[in-house]
Amino acid sequence: MAEITAALVKALRERTGAGMMDCKSALGECGGDMEVAVDWLRKNGLAAAAKKAGRAAKEGLVGVVTKGGRGALVEVNSETDFVARNDVFQKAVATITDLALEVGGDFEALKSAPYPGGSETVAETVTSLIATIGENIGLRRAAGFQVDAGVVASYVHGAIGTNLGRIGVLVALESSGDAAKLDALGHQIAMHVAAANPQALSVEDLDPTLVERERKVLAEQARVSGKPDEIIAKMVEGRLKKFYEEAVLLEQVFVIDGENRVGMVVEQAADEIGVPIKISGFVRFALGEGVEEAAEEG
Repeated sequence: MAEITAALVKALRERTGAGMMDCKSALGECGGDMEVAVDWLRKNGLAAAAKKAGRAAKEGLVGVVTKGGRGALVEVNSETDFVARNDVFQKAVATITDLALEVGGDFEALKSAPYPGGSETVAETVTSLIATIGENIGLRRAAGFQVDAGVVASYVHGAIGTNLGRIGVLVALESSGDAAKLDALGHQIAMHVAAANPQALSVEDLDPTLVERERKVLAEQARVSGKPDEIIAKMVEGRLKKFYEEAVLLEQVFVIDGENRVGMVVEQAADEIGVPIKISGFVRFALGEGVEEAAEEG
C-alpha cells in the first residue's frame, strides 16, 4: 500500500475539491491509489465540488458581528439566492463571521482557522459545503475593526437572518463618550454608508490616482468653454469639490436628515455627548459586488 502522505492528500483535494479529511479517508479506503480514491469520492458524492467550483457565485450572504470595540464582516458567495435561505448555509456564514471577529477580520487567518466541531479549517469547511449544498460556495473576503475607546457599529441591509443580509457595513467610532449613544450614531452612519457607498473617509484618503484622473477629465470638459486658463482652473476646483461631496463620507450629505454633511453630524453629536468623536474607519460589503461571471459553466 502506498504511503498516504500530506502531499498525496493535498493532490487529491486539489483534483476533486473534497475536504482534506474526506481525501485522507478515501486514500485510506483505497490503499493510497489516487485514481481509485477519486472514484470513491465520486461514488460518495464528495467529489462534486470539483465541477461546481468553476461556476460563478454572485449570490450568498454578508455576515456582520460586533462586540463593543470590535467588529467583523465577511462575504460568503453561492450561485443562487435560494441557497442564501438554506439553514445550513446561514449557520455556516454566522459561524465564519464569529471566527472572523476572533482573528480581527484577517482573511488569510480566517481561512486557516479551525472550524468548530470538526478537524477542518474554515476554507476546507467551505469546500465541503459545495458537496453538501450542491452548488459553488466561496469565502470571498473579510474585514474587521477594533478601537481601544469607542464602538464599532454595524448595519445590515436586505436582512435574511440575524446579522445576515445583502449589504453589510461597519463603522468605527473613537470616543470616550457614552457607548449607547455612540452605537446609535454609528448605526445611523452605517445606514448612510450602505445607501451612499462612499469611496473614502476623507478627501486625504482618496486614491491620488483617482483624483488626478478626475481632475484631467474635468479640465478637458472645462476647456470646451473657451475660457482663460485661470478661469478653467477655478472651474475645475469647483467641480472637484462636487466630486468630493459625492465620493467622500465626511463630505456627503447625511441621508438621515438630508441637510447636514456627515462631518457636521459627527461634530454636533460630539457637542451633545460632551467629548470628541472621530470616525476612524468604515467598510462596506455589497453581495456579489465586482464578481465576474465564470468564463465557462462547469
